[in-house]
Amino acid sequence: MSVAFGLAVYFMLWWIILFAILPFGMRRTQEEAGDVIPGSEPSAPERPRFFKVLVITTIVTTIVFSGFLLLRQSGYGLDDIPFFNPPSHSYSQPNG
Repeated sequence: MSVAFGLAVYFMLWWIILFAILPFGMRRTQEEAGDVIPGSEPSAPERPRFFKVLVITTIVTTIVFSGFLLLRQSGYGLDDIPFFNPPSHSYSQPNG
């Protein structure tokens, strides 16, 4: 695998995991807290925790990407999963 391909996969995983982690831990919105900052959405979080989310996203992505690399280097692929590569005799042919 080339470095560019590895970076592209890591980048895509990072964004997917970011949006998966983002809603966790949001306690209250500004509207619920009763302190809406002018110019912001009332549904915005009361206390944004961007740095914490970025760190957690990077850690989780690194773990998932390491698993991806180990699986890729082990020689296994989608062809080794029976669901993706059914035996040829499982297809029925019309009788005439």
